[in-house]
Amino acid sequence: MSRYTGSDYKVSRRLGFSTLETGKELAKKPYIPGQHGGKRGKKLSDYGVQLQEKQKVRFMYGLNEKQFKKVFEKAGKMKGVHGENLLVLLESRLDNLTYRLGLATTRKGARQLVNHGHITVNGHKVDIPSYTCKPGDVIAVKESDKELKIIKSSLESLSKRVDFVSFDENKMSGTYLRYPQRSELNADMNESLIVEFYNR
Repeated sequence: MSRYTGSDYKVSRRLGFSTLETGKELAKKPYIPGQHGGKRGKKLSDYGVQLQEKQKVRFMYGLNEKQFKKVFEKAGKMKGVHGENLLVLLESRLDNLTYRLGLATTRKGARQLVNHGHITVNGHKVDIPSYTCKPGDVIAVKESDKELKIIKSSLESLSKRVDFVSFDENKMSGTYLRYPQRSELNADMNESLIVEFYNR
């Protein structure tokens, strides 16, 4: 199954969850898309609730099904709580950290920056969005790309940065300080339901 490339707003409305984490998608039209958007339909089964939760997180981080399951399985081999490990791995992806640093306004935009070779990790160009970063890694804009308008406008529009990263605007580089704590991530995600979905 390929990665979804359609409207983020439609997905967010269908799931009743802001995949862009801004809430803008649901502000104007807080109902599902389509002719009968005002009707939510039947109550979901336990399976349906678990599937919806998995889809919420998968769409939010922009992974296809195969990638998401691979990350889930990797999280299961780590020490600690399976669901929380999953979120930590997703947050440690290079495209996500590029977004968290404010170099792009969306994860989709951050993925494009990485794909096009505009981002370096510890001084080396990395063009793989799924690259897993470790605390202490320095993520920066390539020297020749520091004047890119899209990056500058994104930094100007950023209102707040998460506490587990730091950023130096003069150097156009940031540091992944530590793994995030669960309390610092989206409270509307229920990762235990994702674990139940895959372990059913």
